[in-house]
Formats: sequence, structure tokens, C-alpha cells
Amino acid sequence: MGISVLFALSLNLITGFCGQISLGHAAFLGIGAYLSAMLCKTGLPFFATLPLAMLLAGFIGVIVGLASLRVRADFLAITTMGVGFLFVGIVRQQDWLGGELGVSGIPDSGLSKIGFMTLTLVLCAATAALCIYIKKSWMGRVFNGVAEDEDTMRVLGIDVPRYKLAAFAIGTALAGLAGALYAQNLKFIGPDSFGFVESITVLSMVVVGGIGSVPGVVFGAAVLSALPAWFQFIGDYKLLVYGGLLFLMMRFSPSGVAGMVSRVFNKGGRA
Repeated sequence: MGISVLFALSLNLITGFCGQISLGHAAFLGIGAYLSAMLCKTGLPFFATLPLAMLLAGFIGVIVGLASLRVRADFLAITTMGVGFLFVGIVRQQDWLGGELGVSGIPDSGLSKIGFMTLTLVLCAATAALCIYIKKSWMGRVFNGVAEDEDTMRVLGIDVPRYKLAAFAIGTALAGLAGALYAQNLKFIGPDSFGFVESITVLSMVVVGGIGSVPGVVFGAAVLSALPAWFQFIGDYKLLVYGGLLFLMMRFSPSGVAGMVSRVFNKGGRA
């Protein structure tokens, strides 16, 4: 659940704050996971792999951002989707990355289960605090302006490409951090763990919680990641349930759970 929250917050920075649609975000989760796993297998301590996973995922995120600067909306979504397919295709063809069989036997971090859970929760809290800080800062205001109307921001003299790249860099770096935790938690990773389905799943968490809302995304990620455990009978129908929730949210509450809560409190205040 904690890893899902961290992963969803990373996508919210790109899609929720800056309005850049990403349908291949799981690729950056995979980049962090594979780098951390392979470095751990060479003997490097787990904690040393965390910043390296963030740096590599963020660097590739900037490259993807550079390639996506000239496209918007649907074309941006298709471009990022292609990145996700490209990552899975490359991993499947590389024997040194485990190919179809994936990477197993990832060395332990040395932390107990409670210790690893505590580390994950601390990183989640730090990421949420960072997101709130960014949202209230000058950068967050520019992100919001870019999401609302890029052309107006350009007229005002804002370097829109620079801020788009910043959103991609920060969001993908955080996804790489989540990936390193994911690999360590499962001790096994494979290409199927970072495909299109996972990208849609994390997008569902952001939409259900409330695009752009930090508390909402935390809630959405926590609930949707826990649903298969709470209701085991939906395990084989997870995508059907997620798809249904997306449809209902976009039809009745496009601003997600956060928007619903806000409207309730506003009505109460006027009353």
C-alpha cells in the first residue's frame, strides 16, 4: 500500500499538477526496480541503490520529456504509452536482465519487516510533504497554469518547456524510488510487473482520489491497492473494478473523492 501511494504521488506530479498525461508511468517504476535489483545482486547495499534508482529514472524521464515537448493531450498520451511498451520489450529481450523469467534472488536489505515498512512510510510521508510544498510554491503555481492554458503562460513569459521537464524529472525520479522499494519488497521482478495495465492502475488511483490533490491521491492509492486483499473474490476482476470506478468518477465526480469531500464541506459551510 505504501509503495502504491508513493507511485501514485509521483504520477500526480506530472498529470495532476502539470496536466501532462502519462500512460507509460510504470516504465519508470520498472527502471528503478531493475537498477536496484541488479546493483543489489552485485553486492551494493540496498540503501545505496535508492538515490541511483531515482537519478536514472529521472534522467530517462527528462529524455522522454524532451521528446514529448512538441505534443499535447492525446498525442502525449500515445507517446508515453509507447515508452511503456518500449521498456517492456527491451527487458524481455535482454538475458542479462532476466528476459521473460525476470530477476529473482534479490539480496535482502538487512531490515526487518517492521523496519522496511517504517522506511516505506517515512518515504511516503516525505514525498507527500514535498508534493504539498511544490503545490504551494511558485513552481506549483506555474505547473497549474501550464495545466490550465499553456499558450497563456507562454504569452506571460513563462518558460513552459522548462517546467514540463521539471515535472517529468521529479515525477519519474520518485517513481524510480518506488520501484527500488517494490523490488526489495517482493525479491522478484519481471517485465509483466511494469506493463500498460500497471500504468492504467496507477492512473486509476490518481483519478479516483482526485487529480492534483495530495490527500486525495494518498487515499485513492491506499484504497485501490488494498481492494484485492479486502475483497479477494475481485482478484481476477481487478481491471473490471478499476475501469468501473474510473467510469463512475469521470461521470459523476471528475474531481475524485477529494472533490466530493470539498463539495460536502462547502455546502456545510454555507448552511
